[in-house]
Amino acid sequence: MTSSKRLEVHTEDQTPHKWCISLGEEIFKRFFSQVNPTVHKVFGDGSLFSPMLFGKFFDPSDAFPLWEFESDVLLSHLRSSGQTTVDWSQTDQGYILKAEIPGTGRNNIQVHVDNGKIVEISGQWKQRDPKAKDWRCGHWWDDGYVRRLEMPEDADWRNIEAHLYNDILLEIKIPKKPQGCDPSQGKDVA
Repeated sequence: MTSSKRLEVHTEDQTPHKWCISLGEEIFKRFFSQVNPTVHKVFGDGSLFSPMLFGKFFDPSDAFPLWEFESDVLLSHLRSSGQTTVDWSQTDQGYILKAEIPGTGRNNIQVHVDNGKIVEISGQWKQRDPKAKDWRCGHWWDDGYVRRLEMPEDADWRNIEAHLYNDILLEIKIPKKPQGCDPSQGKDVA
């Protein structure tokens, strides 16, 4: 039996300084060299949150223009070995992203829309002291994961839907704006 949970898509974020520390390639190599199975599951080959997902290093806290690329082409290095747990597509109605969320024993995945231009998927893989500063403002990779994706110009960010299936498969649907709408206002042009 499939369980489904609709996730709230947050459009106002109260954390202005999040992701301010970049994950550099050398830092990631040292971090990933740890013998920690959870780190390898969260950031390993094929994970949506891996800095190496697209075949070369790319900081997941930087916005990536995902829908400008075909998933079969961009992920070909992983598809040939059956390693990827990510897929995306475009239809006449909108954009779809499907990704397996790393099984870290707890599911606290969050979906945010940043200024109507970026969809951000994040979550924590390690418990922290509740009195500590927000984990997203420092060396975020020590406690959690993120992937920030640029949305296409015609994306209707106000109507994004996110679902989690069986606590592991994330599906995000971003509808396209109706044709004839002013993109800045979301209203009909007359």
